[in-house]
Amino acid sequence: MHYCDILVLMGKANKSLLGGGGVDGCIHDAAGPLLKLECSTLNGCDTGEAKITCGYLLPAKSVIHAVGPVARGAPEPSDQEELKNCYKNSLRLAEENKLRSVAFPCIATGIYGYPSEDAADVALNTIRNCLEESPDKFDRVIICVFLKKDEDIYLQKFPEYFPLA
Repeated sequence: MHYCDILVLMGKANKSLLGGGGVDGCIHDAAGPLLKLECSTLNGCDTGEAKITCGYLLPAKSVIHAVGPVARGAPEPSDQEELKNCYKNSLRLAEENKLRSVAFPCIATGIYGYPSEDAADVALNTIRNCLEESPDKFDRVIICVFLKKDEDIYLQKFPEYFPLA
């Protein structure tokens, strides 16, 4: 895990919120057992929704858990809406809790099979729209990528959504 000066780490979660593989498992392992204990009190989380917990042993004040859609390589329009809602609901929770710096992983692109390029478009468009609606609410929004392929995609698409001039 990369340590940086952030207040919120958005986690890709399964519906139980009790940990699993990938980013979700890494977050739970790094946060320690109290995260799982708190998550067990939240009664899970529906796809497209988000819930907030403490960060515990993580270098982040909070974790916002978002459950992405299972697309299996061919997302439906409802999957796109659910992925959009992951980002919107996560940013809404961060704003409500006055958390100004956030970091997102690439939600739903791993085992859930959402195509990386399509997911990047949804993520960047949704984040851009949320920042335009609440321009003074966030200091920093970070996209964390783990694969070179995803890095290349975001580097290519970022100027489309966040032009310099």
